[in-house]
Amino acid sequence: MDAPAIIPKKNGGFNAAAHGLRGLAAVFVMLAHIIGGTAEHIYPHVKSYVQWVRYPWNFGTFGVEIFFVISGYVILQSALKYNLKEFGLRRFVRIYPLFFVLSLLFIALNFVTNAYKELNNVETIVSGLLFINLFTGTEQLTPNAWSLSYEACFYVLTALIVTFAYKRRNMLLGALAVMLAIAFLIAFPITVYFLIGVAMRLLAADEKTATPATWGMELVSFVLMVASASQTHLGYTAWDQFGTPAVPMILLSITAYFYFALRPGSLTSRALGGQPFRYFGDVSYSLYLVHPFPYFLMRMIFVKMGWFTGNIPLSMTAFGTAVVSTSLVATHFIYRTLERGPYEAMFHQRIYHDKRRKAAAS
Repeated sequence: MDAPAIIPKKNGGFNAAAHGLRGLAAVFVMLAHIIGGTAEHIYPHVKSYVQWVRYPWNFGTFGVEIFFVISGYVILQSALKYNLKEFGLRRFVRIYPLFFVLSLLFIALNFVTNAYKELNNVETIVSGLLFINLFTGTEQLTPNAWSLSYEACFYVLTALIVTFAYKRRNMLLGALAVMLAIAFLIAFPITVYFLIGVAMRLLAADEKTATPATWGMELVSFVLMVASASQTHLGYTAWDQFGTPAVPMILLSITAYFYFALRPGSLTSRALGGQPFRYFGDVSYSLYLVHPFPYFLMRMIFVKMGWFTGNIPLSMTAFGTAVVSTSLVATHFIYRTLERGPYEAMFHQRIYHDKRRKAAAS
């Protein structure tokens, strides 16, 4: 028999703040690609524009780190709830169908256009599809999927640690799983954000009650997180990058922010608990993986038609509107068919239960 969950959940596992932040992070990443991509590829010679978008571009890409924190918070509870086999199956059906289809689309498009020659080889394709590219030194395939390789490794390591160190009390296998996790953290320091999410679960941050005092600390930590994350373009590949002055403050502020934001009645849960943010939370994974395709298509059209002009505000407004609208339409359809569809067919339940939302709101 599986051991009971370490942290009992009164609300069935759904957290309005985490769910809303997941959706907001996906939107941040999309907007960062719109403004950052044009600064890098369309208007690199316009120094004023490049300088102006630098800070929102930096913070937008920080949405990935926010994803990782939320994943650490959510996945631990899932690993505790299900046995090893069911946990793995649910994670696979949850993320792989959409990833696989978009990867095949990318492979086909890249084969025809040869836009990324270095990715047109068997080793890169197989490594990407198996999420082992971190260990083969090759690139991931479909845009944005690089983060899924970290996610997949985190799922495996979490499941092994929970199963052997906690549920089965196998000291040898549990110790080996922990050592693997430590080695992975040392090799890929960006995974520290998963640990922040795990810490939030273990500290039962979502079981504490928000007060006016914690609202103030939540707001201060949020401002510090935004300010510090906007200072640098994060991309951890080695420990020496933690020498960047902004990084200690980023880690401290995001930890403090989530500690206060996950509480029922927090400013974040109040701000992001409405239907629009719940919808974006639902479709966040699809939006994250889908939007690069409309982005590249619209950028190609705008370049071909000469619609990127010297009037940057007008051009960017038109371009941003085109990318966002096409991305949202494509995301809605793909979420219902490729993300939600396989999961509901396999497990006969929705990814996000309405009853959990109601329980969390009560």
